[in-house]
Amino acid sequence: MSKVLLVHAKGGPPLGHVLSRTAARADVHLLALSALPPVVADSARRLCASVVTPDDAQRRDLVSLIVSRARAVGADAVLTFSEYAVVAVAEACRALGLAGPGGAAALARDKRLMRRTWREHRLPQPEFRSVATEADLYEAAAVLPFPLLLKAAWSAGSTAHQVIRSPYEVSAAWRRSRDVMAESAQLGYAELHVAEAQGHFVVEQIVTGTASHWFDEPGWGDYVSVEGVVADGTFHPVCLSGRMPTVEPFTERAGITPAPLSPDAQERVVALAREAVDALGLRDCGTHTEIKLGADGRMWLIETAARFGGAMTVPQIEDVFALDLVGMLVDHLLGRPVDWPQQALGPAQARGAAGSLVVLAVDGHGRAWRERRVWDFPVVRADVPLSRGSELSVVAESSLADGGVVPVYDPAGGANTMAALCLLSATDPRTVLRDFETLVDALPKVLPAARPEEVSV
Repeated sequence: MSKVLLVHAKGGPPLGHVLSRTAARADVHLLALSALPPVVADSARRLCASVVTPDDAQRRDLVSLIVSRARAVGADAVLTFSEYAVVAVAEACRALGLAGPGGAAALARDKRLMRRTWREHRLPQPEFRSVATEADLYEAAAVLPFPLLLKAAWSAGSTAHQVIRSPYEVSAAWRRSRDVMAESAQLGYAELHVAEAQGHFVVEQIVTGTASHWFDEPGWGDYVSVEGVVADGTFHPVCLSGRMPTVEPFTERAGITPAPLSPDAQERVVALAREAVDALGLRDCGTHTEIKLGADGRMWLIETAARFGGAMTVPQIEDVFALDLVGMLVDHLLGRPVDWPQQALGPAQARGAAGSLVVLAVDGHGRAWRERRVWDFPVVRADVPLSRGSELSVVAESSLADGGVVPVYDPAGGANTMAALCLLSATDPRTVLRDFETLVDALPKVLPAARPEEVSV
């Protein structure tokens, strides 16, 4: 049987989902750069031919570590689903002569390089400047129109985002973003291959989006993502995911599959995503391209990743379109034929709808909860009224255990302050959206209040 080296790090689809689909296609050897989620540890040992956790000394040259381990197990393919390990795995695949994202992987990871590449191809995106020092940020603020968004070039999950509304906010935003990146690194949410990545930032103009010109009903966010794959250098769009509005500054709250756009609107969005991916020159990998939607058909590229969408995007696609993207990518990397969709799938091809909700301690208007609460999924499932036919579950490996105190939402921390990840399946995208709105409104009312001694711990 073929052998696959799976490089695990934080982020990406749930490890349990990835492991089961990969193990169905090949013998899996797991290289764990992050600790295995406790709820997955037993199944990982059962599903994998080997599980190796390298020490700090071995991690210093990550590419060499991956290459060495791949050769030791005789891997026929090497892959990762984590944003933080994409570049290292791409370089290791090149050294091994195996299919992978290719030499351009860094263009889909470093937001500075990504935006420069798109600018060279004259693709629509916000005005931007690369930033390495506070002085750079002041210079950029002098030429770009306010408000501005400062973001870490190698971050994920909206971590270290800071909105700057005037020159007087520049210094504070710079200090806060750098502090958050240092805190994220301690939590394991940081680039694993580029040592100086924490000091790389980009600042960009905040463009005005609108959902009303694209969706037939209110409540949708003003951006979508195009999920796809690049196989032998050819981009294959799979589907679009819609969003709830972000939480200030731009933290994602929920993704919903499929996005209920008209066929014409979907076609135009996919065409821009194709241009974005093609410009980056990727070879063999999943892709996740986020696009801001504006008035009168305007669009702006937010970012593209050389991996599938995180959270529950991949399981949602499997649920709605019966496509096992993990297994299909593994087959492709192993040289087996794969029948990729001929065009992006939409509501007409969907079997219902599915969405994932990041539980944050803010209400539907983005306001912080008045009291600290304790996460208790059985209470949520019993007390929150959902639509007939809707099914709600919790992703245990991405959530607090029941009884854990919900963290205070930190706008600069983004998804780092999430309490839980919930998955909901329903009859159609609109129902998922409405049920999520109900859930967001109900959580601070139905969850048990935290006791003073729990909050002080």
